[in-house]
Amino acid sequence: MSKNKRRKFSSAFKTKVVLECLSERYSIQELARKHELHPNQISQWKTQFLANAESVFEKGSTEKSKEETEQEKLYKVIGQLKVENDFLKKALS
Repeated sequence: MSKNKRRKFSSAFKTKVVLECLSERYSIQELARKHELHPNQISQWKTQFLANAESVFEKGSTEKSKEETEQEKLYKVIGQLKVENDFLKKALS
């Protein structure tokens, strides 16, 4: 007996399929055959995509870039090192 493993799809793949669906060049059934998916899966992804599409244009909702995240980490380390440095200066004087 073989075990059925669930396939995992990247968000990029899901987005590609949903955008193809929204272009209406192919029916959901055609896309399902093309990508070896169940038509209900494409419909679910499309519903999720459309439900969250509005958030793309909201202010302040964009995720931080890798550079911003790295910069915040570095500022935190700098602050910690400054506190330690000040503490050691006081301890030695």
